[in-house]
Amino acid sequence: MDEVLFMLHMKFLRNSLTAVTLFLLSAALNAAETTAPKADKYKQTPEMATISRAAAYLIANSHFNQQQLNEKISSQLFDDYFKALDPTRMFFTAEDIKSFEPQKKQLGTQIRMGNVQFAFDVFKLFVKRLEEYEKFTAEYLKKKPDLTANEEFDVNRSKAPWAANRAELEQLWIKKTKNDLILLNLMELAKKEDAKKAAKPEKAVAGKDRTQKKDAKAAGESVAAKTAVKLPPPSTPEERTLKRVDQFVQFYKNMEAVDILEVYLSSLTRIYDPHSEYMSPRTEEDFNIGMKLSLVGIGALLTNEDGYTKIVKIIPGGPADVDGRLKAEDKIIAVAQENSDPVDILDMPVSKVVEHIRGKENTKVSLTVLDGSKGAGAVPTVITLKREKVRLKESEASGKVHEITQNGKKLRIGVITLPSFYIDFEAAWRGDRNYKSSTRDVVNLIREFTAKAPLDGLVMDLRSNGGGSLLEAVTLTGLFIKDGPVVQVKDIKGKSVDEDNDGGKILYGGPLAVLTNRFSASATEIFAGAIKDHQRGIILGDSKTHGKGTVQRVIELEKYTAFLGAKIPVGSIKLTSAKFYRINGESTQLKGVTPDIVYPSFSDTMDIGEEKLPHAMAWDTIQPLNYNVFDPNLPALIPVLKERSEHRIRNNPEFTLLKKDIEAFRKIRDRKTVSLNLEKRWQEYLSEKKLHDEQEKLMRLDMGSNSDASKKEIKDLYLDETLNVVADYISMNGKPVNAMATAK
Repeated sequence: MDEVLFMLHMKFLRNSLTAVTLFLLSAALNAAETTAPKADKYKQTPEMATISRAAAYLIANSHFNQQQLNEKISSQLFDDYFKALDPTRMFFTAEDIKSFEPQKKQLGTQIRMGNVQFAFDVFKLFVKRLEEYEKFTAEYLKKKPDLTANEEFDVNRSKAPWAANRAELEQLWIKKTKNDLILLNLMELAKKEDAKKAAKPEKAVAGKDRTQKKDAKAAGESVAAKTAVKLPPPSTPEERTLKRVDQFVQFYKNMEAVDILEVYLSSLTRIYDPHSEYMSPRTEEDFNIGMKLSLVGIGALLTNEDGYTKIVKIIPGGPADVDGRLKAEDKIIAVAQENSDPVDILDMPVSKVVEHIRGKENTKVSLTVLDGSKGAGAVPTVITLKREKVRLKESEASGKVHEITQNGKKLRIGVITLPSFYIDFEAAWRGDRNYKSSTRDVVNLIREFTAKAPLDGLVMDLRSNGGGSLLEAVTLTGLFIKDGPVVQVKDIKGKSVDEDNDGGKILYGGPLAVLTNRFSASATEIFAGAIKDHQRGIILGDSKTHGKGTVQRVIELEKYTAFLGAKIPVGSIKLTSAKFYRINGESTQLKGVTPDIVYPSFSDTMDIGEEKLPHAMAWDTIQPLNYNVFDPNLPALIPVLKERSEHRIRNNPEFTLLKKDIEAFRKIRDRKTVSLNLEKRWQEYLSEKKLHDEQEKLMRLDMGSNSDASKKEIKDLYLDETLNVVADYISMNGKPVNAMATAK
């Protein structure tokens, strides 16, 4: 098996020599003009004209959609560029938008001709509005805003109409300022409340519980000591608001011309799909560093949503993962370096937010965070983390054998957790036969599991696995099927098929389950889809996987601009060039892979998944392939397995509590406005916190308390139920369907 994997990887590497290479450019776009007088950054340069012409050609001809820059694209670009600059519609007025409308259908033609002046004219007006906002806020704060009125503020204005005029805009600014003040006041009130509780003497409790509380307190103090940041003396909410506004405005005033161009051209590429973008030389450098996994930060994947920096995923093995407090859907609103005031990052591009979060290894960064589970009414909290590199060991495959008793018989079920599909291409290319790959690590784990006794079942836990190497998805599938196709890839030139070509070898042929969630994407969806289509195992998890079924490639613009006269670094463009299709002909794009058994889940109520992204490419189908199925009886077994699972979940107190939490979370998320009455907001916070604490207490009581360290692990309801499903599958396999249906 190892020899076959080595040969497959070497073949892939030889074939990849013609692929588009990533390159690192560190010079700024205007580096060649350092001795010239400083130009007006709101006027395009000849170099920018060259970049825009090259970008327009590649977007229209190299993107999978093969769509020209017509009037429809131009009109969408017009709308999306204003949205990119002002996602919460707080600074432009309808009058501002109308003044630019004569160009609305001409932008595509302009870009093809090398004219991007529209982008700079709009940006110049944007900066002017920001300066007006800053001046207005400073004057308004002198009047001591009233935080006792019964007003509401729409925190998500992405789909709201533009303010008709300056008067309406100022009313929005007043409400925004009030909300900012309330958030800062709530932070202080929450800190005082926590300090008050911490100062109260503990009531007499049972010996075991007292020991646990002391242990928990000691652990909390230990964490606090490790992450404590010496902050400057506190200032008033009004002073902090003014400083945050100033930082926000200065950020945009200091943007370079190439940054403005990047926002504009990326607004264009993202009309084609959300994963395509223009990368300036600086952004391209960040991208290349990220591909090499050499970033020193907090270990979180970030995106921008309506002006907020939202956490999409916590990277396994990173500081945020090890710390455990940050989670997907949380929103970061400010970043502070050690011994420094927080910098407001609302409406700041993600690339710039990353610059604030990154830093030297072992230094600390404090994030002001809105808990995603609390919705619009969340109170900001500060989380301090130490910057470290991702612990690669934590990102590798790991496993454990669980013993389950079913009908008096002990079953050995292996569980392999795979955070990503990885391979050390460099080591493989050098001919190192001990190179690292996810497939090789899984092989070793299965061999370890079966060294002393055979496995009765196996679970591949691919929750939050965002993908990785396509080759690894194919070779990993090959461990469980005899042979045949795994995935279809279609680009503008045609279709290719990736197959399992290991000579018909199967490493493990027993009952198999694949556990997924909405964070399972790309290569994970290829693996899960192939397992499902081959009827090789059961898929379980959230209602669907992420739904990213597209392939991107990075094209160096320098190859094209050199012929047009540009002699400076010009960045690159990342375009979607192909789509993945399952062997049954269905795309994994948008719909992802639907599990056979669906569990109740928080992430199903969140804005997670390809279908939530603007301009996501459509789901479609192509011709299915011919392939053999592994277990012809599996489709008949699944309804029975599903019924048994649903019965257990209905009667499981922990799942009952989970469902209540999910429903409470859904109600909180559905709330679109917040009160601008400080006392009312504070009482809402106390009420929600009390409910949350009571639910946590019930969960602890239901799970039972035990001081034994080996039993202090957090219970994984989903994995436990998956083990039960696999145990059912093992006991039912080979029996007549009608006999199985009556078993309970």
